[in-house]
Amino acid sequence: MNIFHDFTDRVKKATQAVIENVDAELLGRIVVEPPRDAAHGDLATNAAMVLAKPVGLAPRDLATRLAAKLAADDDVDAAEVAGPGFLNLRLRAAYWQRVLRGIVEASATYGESDLGRAARVNVEYVSANPTGPMHVGHCRGAVFGDALASLLAAAGYSVTREYYINDAGTQVDQLARSAYLRYLQSLGDEIGEIPQGYYPGDYLIPVGDALAERFGETLKEMEEEDDWLPVVREVVIEMMMDAIRADLALLDVHHDVFFSERSLISGAVDRVAEAIGWLAANGLIYQGKLPPPKGQLPPDWEDREQTLFRSTAFGDDVDRPLRKSDGTYTYFASDIAYHYDKYLRGFHDMVDVWGADHGGYVRRMQAAVTAVTGGKGRLDVKLCQLVRLLRAGESVKMSKRAGEFATLREVVEEVGRDPIRFMMIFRKNDAPLDFDFQKVTEQSKDNPVFYVQYAHARTASIFRQTDTEVPALAKDAGALAAAPLARLVDPGEIALIRRLAEYPRVIEAAAQAREPHRVAFYLHDLASEFHAQWNRGKELPQLRFINGTDLSVTTARLALVWAVKLVLSSGLAMLGVSAPEEMR
Repeated sequence: MNIFHDFTDRVKKATQAVIENVDAELLGRIVVEPPRDAAHGDLATNAAMVLAKPVGLAPRDLATRLAAKLAADDDVDAAEVAGPGFLNLRLRAAYWQRVLRGIVEASATYGESDLGRAARVNVEYVSANPTGPMHVGHCRGAVFGDALASLLAAAGYSVTREYYINDAGTQVDQLARSAYLRYLQSLGDEIGEIPQGYYPGDYLIPVGDALAERFGETLKEMEEEDDWLPVVREVVIEMMMDAIRADLALLDVHHDVFFSERSLISGAVDRVAEAIGWLAANGLIYQGKLPPPKGQLPPDWEDREQTLFRSTAFGDDVDRPLRKSDGTYTYFASDIAYHYDKYLRGFHDMVDVWGADHGGYVRRMQAAVTAVTGGKGRLDVKLCQLVRLLRAGESVKMSKRAGEFATLREVVEEVGRDPIRFMMIFRKNDAPLDFDFQKVTEQSKDNPVFYVQYAHARTASIFRQTDTEVPALAKDAGALAAAPLARLVDPGEIALIRRLAEYPRVIEAAAQAREPHRVAFYLHDLASEFHAQWNRGKELPQLRFINGTDLSVTTARLALVWAVKLVLSSGLAMLGVSAPEEMR
């Protein structure tokens, strides 16, 4: 049951009763939402504000008419006009009691939505170059992308989780050369200091050992680099991707598709040429010169005639080159082809999760997707800001090329999956994040993940306590669904139900904005209200969830506790965080 959908329909009907022949488009502007200040009521609507001018009425006059109509609703306790014409509604306790019964009856499906109507969405995330182990910087994008995919699925979208393997280009060749040195080392050769620009990390030593075991002296005996490089490259990419999959599995992150960049140009397939050909056929490719960039010229700047994409026609600030001086495709051309391939696979809605350092790449990529799909494709880029890893307040430095970085595996092994996943979401993706090992493992209300998980464990403990104190009390799903919920009249109990009722709206709003942090914030608010009601019971025994002398109110309160447990479990699962039954 989505109370906001319910009352949006009621407000629309009230509007149609007050205004004859109101336009359907105008009705579509009506929004019902929680008021900014809970003291103002249970629901607020902008109906009078958005309809007054088109129908020729003053907002407060229209709000007053609507208030009179809505006040006659059996579920409305009061309808109050506020400010220039906002309308606040207070609902009767009986309505909230029915809402709770609906939650209990819906059980595991509560909160699910058909908002997406099974529309296909491709969410591409992580996509780290396979040049080394995953580090904590990749971790944030992995968790964000995975949580976003789960959120969209809960909102009714058909989601494909994808990883783009950057297995083409010079960085992969350098990785292969670095692995070859480790191969020689495994054979007993003295390799000396790792050359500048190579990957010096010890993580390539097992790759060298594997090459030595598989090929013996064969690769060493090849005189030309062109002979051994493809072989080493294939092995090192395979082993690096195996390691990346294993690291991601530690976070319970799994992809449906691993797409190889090299497959864009493989055998009879040249997706890059296809994409460029499509753009050319539509007049979006030309031969020309680019003006020099402002400021100091970059080292790869070339003042020459080249193949350019008219990205300025789609909102970019400059047209973009598609071929290098040696005739090979630019990275941008490959990225266009990759997204063109997504479109050909049936994905008109694409979400890319990138690191903040790629912010300057967003406009050109969105321009390319709009162009190469004829305006039918949409690219939404979500940037994840940097993570500053701290240990007792001291910064932990990361540098993949230097081989000195905190790996994802090390972080998971030290603090566990749950703190990482929750804390990576408990802040908006485009805001910097400090992750302190000490703080995320504290068992205190100041640690958000502990606070939320403890709320779930506390709900489970109430049911265990019931088994001890009132073992004969029926508390199965059927008994809870039939509980005498009219006994729930305490303001704290109603506040909890009100918070539970927000869950479907939170999922839909978070999915529309593509902001999974909203779910984490909501869970924290729900946990806070639940803990507060628990504490009220310690001070006022008549408010305790278990009352051995009043089984009727106990059953009703168990239904409320069960609903809290249900929503906490559902939301945590969406974020990929466990919902413990007890905490030690």
